[in-house]
Amino acid sequence: LEFRRVLFRSSEATGDTLNAIARATTAQFEHTLIVHHRWSLVRTRFQLSQVIDAIKLEPGPVLSTLIDQALRHELDTACQRMGLRLVHVLDPVLEVLQDTIGEQATRRPGRQYALTGDYFDRIDAMHYVLQHDDGHAQRGLAEADVVLVGVSRSSKTPTCFYLANRGVKAANVPLVPGTPEPAELYTLDKPIIGLTLDAEALIDIRRYRLKTMHEGARAGLASRDATQYVDEDAVQAELAWAQKLCRSRGWPVLNVTKRSIEETAASVMQLVDA
Repeated sequence: LEFRRVLFRSSEATGDTLNAIARATTAQFEHTLIVHHRWSLVRTRFQLSQVIDAIKLEPGPVLSTLIDQALRHELDTACQRMGLRLVHVLDPVLEVLQDTIGEQATRRPGRQYALTGDYFDRIDAMHYVLQHDDGHAQRGLAEADVVLVGVSRSSKTPTCFYLANRGVKAANVPLVPGTPEPAELYTLDKPIIGLTLDAEALIDIRRYRLKTMHEGARAGLASRDATQYVDEDAVQAELAWAQKLCRSRGWPVLNVTKRSIEETAASVMQLVDA
């Protein structure tokens, strides 16, 4: 039995904070279909009135990261009149920090997106990942903060892009049996981390890619090579070879079979910071 519930999210900025909170919390409810209504960049009374009108049409609890006091008051009043629960999710953390630091928060919307050095670090990291994806521009590996290695379709590229969005310059190099690894890897004074996964999961991913993206043709794989690409024995041998190579070089290996990209990236950074 599945129940349907509505959840409103209102933010003065991009809404990324509320998205993360909503994903983490609503995932815990297995028998309820939660319909999300997302309103971002709400910075005027007119924009807020559109949010309130939408809530009136289909009432439900409201999560908010509004900072502007006038807008907060108006949303508070509207939700009270409708008898709806409203949570300003940043308030508990702001109160703790204010009490601890002894300074009042500025309460200026969107300050986390200011064009600071961190912002430009993320831009540089994104450019770096684009230039060093899948073993390209190997001479620039020395500029990386971390290098990921692994067989084809082991989540190297999406993990690198996720890390880049956090300002981490991440390069990735494919490990291909019979193909020499870049010599730069063996003189690199940067963390090198291997990614692997279970053979069954890897075969499923590769089959899907071959079917939907015609990867065999794009990569120039002959029919025999494409068959080997998803053959169980061949894949198991390929994974065993890659793990043996990583162990021989002292590179730590992460099994990403049951990890999301976010979890893989977090584990990578734990190893980098260790």
